[in-house]
Amino acid sequence: MKIALSALSMALLLSACGGDGEPTQSRGPEPKLPAPERGLLPSMKIAEPAAWGDATPKVPEGYRIRAIAKDLKIPRQTLVLPNGDILVAEGRGGNAAKLKPKDVIASQIKAKGNTQVKGGNRLTLLRDADGDGTYELQTVFADNLNAPYGLAFYAGKLYVANQDALVRFDYQDGQTQAGGPPTKVTDLPAQINHHWTKSLAISPDGRYLYVGIGSNSNITERGMEAEVDRAMVWEVDAATGAHRPYATGIRNPTALAIQPGSGQLWAVANERDELGPDLVPDYLTSVQDGAFYGWPYSYWGQHVDDRVRPQNPDKVKTAIAPDYSLGSHVAALGVDFSNAAMGSAFADGVFVGEHGSWNRPNPVGYKVIFVPFKAGKPAGDPVDFATGFRGEDGKTRGRPVGVTVDPKGALIIADDLANTVWRVTPAR
Repeated sequence: MKIALSALSMALLLSACGGDGEPTQSRGPEPKLPAPERGLLPSMKIAEPAAWGDATPKVPEGYRIRAIAKDLKIPRQTLVLPNGDILVAEGRGGNAAKLKPKDVIASQIKAKGNTQVKGGNRLTLLRDADGDGTYELQTVFADNLNAPYGLAFYAGKLYVANQDALVRFDYQDGQTQAGGPPTKVTDLPAQINHHWTKSLAISPDGRYLYVGIGSNSNITERGMEAEVDRAMVWEVDAATGAHRPYATGIRNPTALAIQPGSGQLWAVANERDELGPDLVPDYLTSVQDGAFYGWPYSYWGQHVDDRVRPQNPDKVKTAIAPDYSLGSHVAALGVDFSNAAMGSAFADGVFVGEHGSWNRPNPVGYKVIFVPFKAGKPAGDPVDFATGFRGEDGKTRGRPVGVTVDPKGALIIADDLANTVWRVTPAR
């Protein structure tokens, strides 16, 4: 499909959208949901890129941030290995054809806010040999991968979720390069791949891997036949590759993490578009075995999406609400649990990387937040932790994706616009 649109015609189309949205969205366990808004197109706002120069993201008083790797090829998720080395998954996937003129327009606008660098399809290893905070070694650990995203490690086995398959490398402590090509654990749904990212976590005993698989549409525009095995989290037997649906109805589970102590699986998810600037909230939630989270028939529990055909009221009755609203269109792409080494104010809770909105006239996201926990559950308002990725001048210098807590006391942030990895530490 080839569609040429002048700047004026595009502006006219975008002006036909809904309102600007609330400057502060409803966040927390019981968000106030507005009435749906429908328009010709979702509201859109280009994230105009700009270089960081000498600037860096802003972090709380008593913390410092520095770039530990630059000139990467679209860093997405990171993993801290037992010896302190950091692996970075780099790549860009997806091959979904555009269905309607609005899809072409949206794609053009989103592309203007992303890096123009070609994805690396590789893992890069970073090493700080003397522990001074400078990662003097930056080398390719494995290449010729297919849009790698999710990473997990257990007992000498390194797992990578490519966009088409879950694979495994044998790993020895201190290794700087893979010893050979990976072994396939299981194929993953890859036809169309509208949402191509495959998030990953591993159970505390290493027996099971959890893979987040996004939908192939916003709300089933390609038909339910395109959604087989999608919009769900798989549980995969690490030894055999056998898998089953663990939780369903999650439109796009973009990052997974295991809660220390309880072993509970948690996720952040990106919800559906085109219901207005303040619907539907992206969310943080515990992922319950056998639970259904609503997509496509409903959102935030049993709020019916009347655009979906055919409707399924019986399925809606079983839908459960997520634990915690992050706000609509923040595009949460990273999550990890903190620990005491990050300082008392950020010891109990999760960090969330928010890539930032493209479908909202008043942009939201573009930062890393901290959601405090109490008694194992989110409790209280989120706290801004790393900000300034989108400046007061409206220019976007970075977009956070994966966030990983180093047990030694550091937060690792993958920035896929600046192609940089940042490291935040308490000042000591």
